Amino acid sequence: MALPSAAPERQLKHRRSIEVNIYARGNGLWEVDAEISDIKTHATPLAGGLRPAGEPIHDMLLRVVVDEDFNVVEAGSQTRAMPYPGHCDDLGDVYRRLVGLNLMKGFRRDVNQRLGGVIGCTHLTELTQALPTAVFQAFAGEVIDTREDSATDTEPPQIDRCHALRRDGPVVQMFYPRWHRTAVPAPPAPPVSKPPKT
Repeated sequence: MALPSAAPERQLKHRRSIEVNIYARGNGLWEVDAEISDIKTHATPLAGGLRPAGEPIHDMLLRVVVDEDFNVVEAGSQTRAMPYPGHCDDLGDVYRRLVGLNLMKGFRRDVNQRLGGVIGCTHLTELTQALPTAVFQAFAGEVIDTREDSATDTEPPQIDRCHALRRDGPVVQMFYPRWHRTAVPAPPAPPVSKPPKT
């Protein structure tokens, strides 16, 4: 894969960090803490005053509780640093609207309907986008059997979820041969008819 060269004279101005930690409660429920922070390397004038270098512009936590079927059973948020105190954190319990959604069934679409635009916070809502794949990774090998040699006849759920794990690709052929399918070539396009000459 090609990566653009890093310029030797570049200077770090801003760091956004996103961290997702997932904890097993031991009762079939899992807690997911997704955090986002934005930190600048220089003092930044904000509406509420000058934010010193190194102090976060944003520092936010989204916590959801999910069951082992990927259903959100509890949700909430906390805004610890923001550019507009008293306004950015004036969301009430709007992120409780995540309750009832399933991380693997139309989650991103449903989040946009429930929390998009001015309903939620851009940054907290952006954090929701990382939840499905993060929880899937936490569940892999513990809640979900992702092995080819599984005793069940259930297809491993990661197949056809990315380029490397496409059903007709070499990775599935090598590691999940039972689920490999040869790609069916697309039929040729019909010939384009030319308009009659006048």
